[in-house]
Amino acid sequence: MIGFLHATSPDGSTERLRGFRQGLKDIGFVEGENVAIEYRWAENQNDRLPALAADLVQRRVAVIAATSTPAALAAKTATAAIPIVFVAGEDPVKLGLVASLARPGGNLTGINFFSGELTAKRLELLRELVPAAARVAVLVNPTNAFTTETTLRDIEPAARAMRLQIKVLNASTSREIDTAFATFISERPDAVFVGLDQFLNSRRVQLVNLASRHAIPAAFSNRDIVEIGGLMSYGANIADAFRQVGVYIGRILKGAKLADLPVVQASKFELVINAQTARMLDLTVPPTLLARADEVIE
Repeated sequence: MIGFLHATSPDGSTERLRGFRQGLKDIGFVEGENVAIEYRWAENQNDRLPALAADLVQRRVAVIAATSTPAALAAKTATAAIPIVFVAGEDPVKLGLVASLARPGGNLTGINFFSGELTAKRLELLRELVPAAARVAVLVNPTNAFTTETTLRDIEPAARAMRLQIKVLNASTSREIDTAFATFISERPDAVFVGLDQFLNSRRVQLVNLASRHAIPAAFSNRDIVEIGGLMSYGANIADAFRQVGVYIGRILKGAKLADLPVVQASKFELVINAQTARMLDLTVPPTLLARADEVIE
């Protein structure tokens, strides 16, 4: 039996779950046929994760899929015996999840899909798409402290180098997202940069609607936001990271030792542009950017 621990809810996780199940299938495991999965969802309340992780430990699952940084930290606290395969958006060594990427040690390994250059690169791409931008609002979730800290640490020097003014806005509830966008009426930034965060990603419909209502260009880290009308994303293919978690879990169920499973660095980074949204915002996507895009959604 596999334990699956996730910080948000099943609603917004269809593609990721599909990736996870595909990874298991690649190794020969099909849910409901030769493996059972116990799902635990924190519904965007990270403080629920420790109890949910403890519950999976109590049920004596064979392995835990901890599919976010907060979930991985909660699972690590809950057990030193059950193997844990994580998806982390930050450096897992700095987080204290593993001793090193090549030799994780302990009972954890997983997929790391974040690289410090991504934040600066995403800002650069946003500037290329909106060359007249001078002021950028940066939306982050303060409850996801480590990721927010990393995002702000990386974006501030990048913004200075591009002579961009940034204003940081915090949001950890849907009401706070509304409040952040309400400030745009008076302050009117030229673009919005949405930080990498599971909660913010789970509110993607709200974010896309607000960006559209305020007619403001916005850059995201995940392609699933661009698929529903977001302007642009640059980041790892997270559904593919979930597939890799499924593969690792399948290998552990078949007897692989954690010591033989190094942390995988996600290598698939995608630039996705929604051309229809660009037209709606009266933006001309530069041909150089179109040529570099992995996908252009019409």
